[in-house]
Amino acid sequence: MGWNSWDSYGTTVTEEEVLSNAVAMHDNLLAVGWDTVVVDIAWYDPTARDHGYNENAPLVLDGYGRQLPDPARFPSAAGGKGFGPLADKIHALGLKFGIHVMRGIPRLAVERDLPVLGTSYTAGQIVDREHVCSWNPDNYGLDHSHPGAQAWYDAQVDQFAAWGVDYLKVDDMQTPFYSDEIAAYHRAISKAERTSGRDIVLSLSPGGWLPTTHLDFLRANAELWRISDDLWDRWSDVHHQFTRLARWAPLQSQGHWADADMLPLGHIGLRAERGANRQCLLTPDEQRTMLTLWSMGRSPLMVGGDLPTSDASTIAMLGNPALIEVTAGSRENRELIREGVYGDWSDESSYLGDVIVWKAESADWADGTPSAHPQGVYVALFWTGQTERRVSVALKSLVGIEAADKEWGLSDLWEGSSGTSLQARLEGRGADRDLVAQVPGHGVAWLVLDPS
Repeated sequence: MGWNSWDSYGTTVTEEEVLSNAVAMHDNLLAVGWDTVVVDIAWYDPTARDHGYNENAPLVLDGYGRQLPDPARFPSAAGGKGFGPLADKIHALGLKFGIHVMRGIPRLAVERDLPVLGTSYTAGQIVDREHVCSWNPDNYGLDHSHPGAQAWYDAQVDQFAAWGVDYLKVDDMQTPFYSDEIAAYHRAISKAERTSGRDIVLSLSPGGWLPTTHLDFLRANAELWRISDDLWDRWSDVHHQFTRLARWAPLQSQGHWADADMLPLGHIGLRAERGANRQCLLTPDEQRTMLTLWSMGRSPLMVGGDLPTSDASTIAMLGNPALIEVTAGSRENRELIREGVYGDWSDESSYLGDVIVWKAESADWADGTPSAHPQGVYVALFWTGQTERRVSVALKSLVGIEAADKEWGLSDLWEGSSGTSLQARLEGRGADRDLVAQVPGHGVAWLVLDPS
């Protein structure tokens, strides 16, 4: 759970802006699980601009071709200090520090034929000019049949570890799927962890067309992997994630997570890649749907809005303790039901939307924190249509046939009450009861059933 600069600042974030978000996270969200601050792409490009990337950019590199922060945007990095001083300030707030980096080696390092640290090789000997990123011009690939390629990644990640980096988002790894690059980066991180004593999380991006057949390889080499391309504040983007998370949620395992991408919530687009300066264009109901789906699917939660200038309702929403409660303390998470609803069942053109039902069982957290709802059942009733709808699902479908006869309490995880805002209730008698809620358009009823 954390913050990433991409949705707000694209390639242009500054040290001051990173620190202001870190302070806002510490003051408002750390207590409910938000603890990581990530500087996204192009922190080494002094010509970085809104909406796009620069060909032949004069990247800031050290003598071995490794990226250094642009000192104009990150003044504390001057004099070769790198991200060390900024990481120290973020760690002092009780937070973790992360950065983004592109797969491969800077083209400028190859052009200069810079030496590879600790070897007799040079950048020109280890480069792969064929397998290059289709959307970013900064780097070439690496030829992993050459031992200098692994040495280059080793030296790069060693420097990141020395700076105090806790989280590495490595891009252009999965679309297409570069297994050699992923394995090499994992080896570099493992080496750096042994040397430095610092744990480093590896997050892979992007994730278009990512098949579940890569699961074992991903678990062996990374902690997070994206399962979609970039997501923005459009209902269609959120809607597409229902299918992806339904596929991946049963495969989530402790320490290795399918990632549904950043949450474009709050004040975004200040100097970003997509759209103008704005508060999130998703409706409040759509925003709750997104956060609920990500939590029920146990996706990492990485918010993209500028926290100091986001509206108070967004900060309150992110401060809902149910987000970490369900993400960290649930199991058997899955989609149970997805059914289309039609105004006229004989007319396909009368399609109104889908009723989608998710459930998860409560569980103690991996760190030993006991569940807030022992033996509870988390339920999300989603409605993708545009206007409010009464959604009903059999209690047996949620708690099992034998347990449906028990007494069950009902609480609303968004309102922190007995569900009065959604008029959620159990209707009927005994094992034949139904869970019923009035769900707004593009909205969700997020509930927990507790055995009395």
